Amino acid sequence: MNGKPPYASVPEEKPGACNAKSDPADAGATFVLQSKGTWYHAGFHLTTAIVGPTVLTLPYALRGMGWALGLTSLTVVFFVTYYNYALMSKVLDHCESHGRRHIRFRELAADILGSGWMFYFVVTVQATINTGVSIGSILLAGDCLQIMYSELYPDGPLKLYHFIIIVTVVLILLSQLPSFHSLRHINLASLLLCLGYTLLVVVGCFRAGALKDAPRKDYSLSSSKYDRALNAFSSIAILASVFGNGILPEIQATLAPPAAGKMAKALRLCYLVIFFTFYSAAISGYWAFGSQVSSNVLESLMPDSGPSLAPTWLLGLAVVFVLLQLLAIGLVYSQVAYEIMEKNSADSTQGMFSKRNLIPRIILRTLYMIFCGFMAAMLPFFGDIVAVVGAIGFIPLDFILPLLLYNMEIRPSRGKPIYWVNLSIMVIFTIVGIIGAVSSVRKLVIDANQFKLFSNNVID
Repeated sequence: MNGKPPYASVPEEKPGACNAKSDPADAGATFVLQSKGTWYHAGFHLTTAIVGPTVLTLPYALRGMGWALGLTSLTVVFFVTYYNYALMSKVLDHCESHGRRHIRFRELAADILGSGWMFYFVVTVQATINTGVSIGSILLAGDCLQIMYSELYPDGPLKLYHFIIIVTVVLILLSQLPSFHSLRHINLASLLLCLGYTLLVVVGCFRAGALKDAPRKDYSLSSSKYDRALNAFSSIAILASVFGNGILPEIQATLAPPAAGKMAKALRLCYLVIFFTFYSAAISGYWAFGSQVSSNVLESLMPDSGPSLAPTWLLGLAVVFVLLQLLAIGLVYSQVAYEIMEKNSADSTQGMFSKRNLIPRIILRTLYMIFCGFMAAMLPFFGDIVAVVGAIGFIPLDFILPLLLYNMEIRPSRGKPIYWVNLSIMVIFTIVGIIGAVSSVRKLVIDANQFKLFSNNVID
């Protein structure tokens, strides 16, 4: 491929600038963020970025709030995130209609807010989230392999890090797919997989809850008001992380121009899947196990002591589906890192698969996956760290910045309700983010005595 597509990104070297002219040297846009997709391709990407195995933590989020507050909070976050993503897409469409097409979150924020530091804030938070999700995906995929191995060979010699190595090698091979657009078929499979394991888990939970010797259902909350408050804010932070993605502009960049209106269809497809998976998993898991539900409802179905509460074939198939989808999630969240690498290492005047571009791509992407795999093996307690990163990262990128960008770019009158609705959401979720970060750090400190580098078990 020679040169850039007709619709190109603004130059990144001047983060506060906005330039409608294409930058022929931007290999990150030319190769990684190819604008060739349809609205349903974007829907596949967005669904993979949002709907993952974290859906299995939703019963645990309800556990921290109870039925009424839990379902109310789930519904509020459902509509707020849909609203925020829709406004973000409108901002991108508005900029494009004024000759300022943005394909990167960091450039969009820097252009509208007119501040160089905002560019570096967004790229730092986004890179931290994306790398964290990639590490977490490798860790959880390795854990899935270990679960299956332990069932077949209870006294087998292989440890968690062996399975992490296997997952890392598979992702190294898959990461050589050159562009975000080239993941469209993988992400369609990912969408079907998330529907599949959610259905299996829901059936398993209803079966477990209906057993004659089922665990007693207790939906009571902590007797301490302080603990109840912290648990509630921690649960809201979990909801924010589960609904977050932080890469919507990069996903919209994969749409063939003009992109106006296409992302709205992609959002509707994604949120149809979210509605089915999130509500069914949250309700069935909390109904079956109440306040005893684990942070991953699959663990409640497979207790350490006693028989499994669902058929072995059902649980095994669910674990396989989760494992396969984690590979897709690891690939999606690596695209921002690959785009940055490609922008600074590739030559867009030469072909995507020319030796000049292919060799650096293989080396850099392999090194990145090796780094993520090493961190996953070294920090198997990464879940607590990701919770902190989620509260600090996903809430600013997905709950605050889209509304701020809309108010700054579209400039609705202060006399219109939308201005004050946006301002109210920003204030509320800023407070939630701060308290959620504090409660996540608190849990990290409490769990610190369990941490052991290169442990053979994932710390819950």
